[in-house]
Amino acid sequence: MAEFLTIGEPMAVFASSNIDKNLEDATDFTKFVAGAELNVAIGISRLGHRTEYISSVGQDPFGKFIRKSMTAAGVGNTYVSEDVDHWTGFYLKERVSHGDPATFYFRRNSAAANFDANILDSIDFSDVQIAHLSGIFAALSDNDLAVLKRLGQHLKQNGKFITFDPNLRPALWESQAHMVATTNELAKNADLVMPGIHEGEILMGSSNPQKIADFYLNQSQTTQTVIVKLGPKGAYIKQKNGNAQTIPGFHVKNVVDTVGAGDGFAVGLISGLLDGLPINKAARRGCAIGALAVMSPGDNDGYPTSDELNSYLQNQQITE
Repeated sequence: MAEFLTIGEPMAVFASSNIDKNLEDATDFTKFVAGAELNVAIGISRLGHRTEYISSVGQDPFGKFIRKSMTAAGVGNTYVSEDVDHWTGFYLKERVSHGDPATFYFRRNSAAANFDANILDSIDFSDVQIAHLSGIFAALSDNDLAVLKRLGQHLKQNGKFITFDPNLRPALWESQAHMVATTNELAKNADLVMPGIHEGEILMGSSNPQKIADFYLNQSQTTQTVIVKLGPKGAYIKQKNGNAQTIPGFHVKNVVDTVGAGDGFAVGLISGLLDGLPINKAARRGCAIGALAVMSPGDNDGYPTSDELNSYLQNQQITE
């Protein structure tokens, strides 16, 4: 069974091929599979680990495309149900030469937003080592927030290690205040929390990595490690015992698309922990995969195999 488990909303993304044209004017798009948590599952599977993904898709072409993509990527879909009454979500994404691309979602009242909580009772947690949760699923509906909390309880009852990425999506929440309060509450149940530096500013009022880390370490007895993603600058790690260090990032000459970089960091970090690496080396792997992710137009197509990752890291050591 799976070593890694996650829950989220899978989507199709239509990524524009027209550089620096807004979505209104863009005419050429390529279809990819997407969804933050699915990105992580695909990346971890690509590195040789057994994964399971929990969700729901519609009985429509996007749902079939996602299922086929998951199977091709080696991601387990035992707990992916089909909903005859709701559609699979999708979104549009710009292609830009600088900065973050604009996106537009079509996911309200989707199949994933109406996930059947009874599926949780069928999950086999026996071999799971790490479960990865994020704030996105909670933002989809009140139903999914309750599901996420219930899943967290199951994981804790079974003694599983939980990582949590806030993954803020303001467009999905009814208000910023609700988003902040709910996201921080969910983080309390995680052993490891990995906010981005800009998310920290929204969630607790500071862009100082040490202050962000201290906030999450101090709000919960469960949280033992906080890793603040610093973008191209790397990552800041602080642990409950006071140990702290900054892991430098990797230089990327040609950034194609920044979407998926944060999920790439989670892929590297979690796969490193599954492989028994110490936290600093796991975070360095996360920084490496985050860098590889921004070199490709899809949300997860830049994630490497083990051989590709090792080759990239070896080349970096030569040039450093």
